[in-house]
Amino acid sequence: MNAFFKKLLSLWLMALLAAPAVLFADEPTANMTTPAYVFPLQGGVNEVQLILLRRALKAAEKANASAFIIDMDTPGGDLEVTMKILELLRKTKLPTLTFVNPNAVSAGAMISLGTKKIYMRKDAVIGAAAVVTSDGQDLGKTMRQKVDSYETAKMRAVSAENGHNPAIAEAFMVAEKELKMGDAVLDGNATLLSLNGREAVRLYDGKRLLAEGLAETMDDVLKLEHLTGGMTRLVPTGFESAALWITRISWLLLLGGIVGAYIEMKAPGFGFPGIASLVCFAFFFLGHYIAALSGWEATVVFVIGAMLVVVEIFLLPGTMIPGMVGALMVFGSIVWAMVDHWPSQPGTLSGNDFEKPMLNLIIALAGAAVVGGILAKFLPHTSLYRKLVLVGESSSIPETWKPSVAIGDTGVATTTLRPAGKARFGEHVVDVMTDGTFLNSGATVRVASIEGMKVIVESVG
Repeated sequence: MNAFFKKLLSLWLMALLAAPAVLFADEPTANMTTPAYVFPLQGGVNEVQLILLRRALKAAEKANASAFIIDMDTPGGDLEVTMKILELLRKTKLPTLTFVNPNAVSAGAMISLGTKKIYMRKDAVIGAAAVVTSDGQDLGKTMRQKVDSYETAKMRAVSAENGHNPAIAEAFMVAEKELKMGDAVLDGNATLLSLNGREAVRLYDGKRLLAEGLAETMDDVLKLEHLTGGMTRLVPTGFESAALWITRISWLLLLGGIVGAYIEMKAPGFGFPGIASLVCFAFFFLGHYIAALSGWEATVVFVIGAMLVVVEIFLLPGTMIPGMVGALMVFGSIVWAMVDHWPSQPGTLSGNDFEKPMLNLIIALAGAAVVGGILAKFLPHTSLYRKLVLVGESSSIPETWKPSVAIGDTGVATTTLRPAGKARFGEHVVDVMTDGTFLNSGATVRVASIEGMKVIVESVG
């Protein structure tokens, strides 16, 4: 997919989907009298923490919170996740703070530098942010040089953007970096910088070294910041962990949903394939809602689109317009559910925001096409298909019922058979269905079999 096509596609999707989000979005206007939202970042920094923090930030924005405060106590964690968290903090328009309570080590120090203000307990510690391997081992010399060069440049920029001294970020990450304030050497060139609360609030040339102040409790932080609206502490639910895995297997859930819907359309009634399809799509949208990637509007658009497709297939076959509009709404809502959009930044999405969602959708559609082709060829000839066709019918056939056609009779389809529809045999218009193939209106058909009250036809010629 070339760059031009990606840009064109993303613009089309944004034009189709972003307008409702712009109309209904609330621009957060932080107010000192509204509650501050407190997010407890406890334990290792991982992808679950990322999902939790994303949801918390968006909830705070929707509530016009007076501030977003990270209650920090972490020994560190995943570097890639840390970089994503820094991007989340960069996106929000709310005042952001970190309360080091009591540890902000490694990844925790980096995340703290991503907030506008830092408060610490007296005995709290921040720093020692050197990058290591996943099992805690030192990197090789060449890799160390690459990582130090890139990550320290990133953290210098993050620190400067939030009003912190970039030299402190570098001293946190590189042992060879000496930190001096005037004539005072705060850290030599043989150790990583770590600061306790008292050290972090020392004044140098009239400015605090790093932390805004000392606090023993979150209530102290609120008082120091003159936040009078109290606080809302966000308590994680068990569903967030599940949401992590759901977002990882988005393409697989989409594949299951599409294939289940395909099989359901091939068979009469409503059975297991339809239920499986609904479950897959429900988990898909629920997972992305819990992960704070989408709201309920994506689900509503999907349901309306699916209903239009059903209307096209079963009530108004051949009209095309309901089906096309419905398909656009279905696929548009699926992509929109996977896009990370923010209440405070409506209409600011770029083509890059759509790359992963589009990739997931393309993988699912390609997989569904392959699976669907295999099923179309082999499913009609299996006992499973016959069971789907005949389930519940044998016990509901009236004793006086007699078919108006016989095996071998030929007629003309009066509607599109997908696979069910109507066909005319002489003076009689009969409800019929194919063995799974779709036939256009006007096609010549022959009665192949009569199974219960179902007339099974096949194409002639």
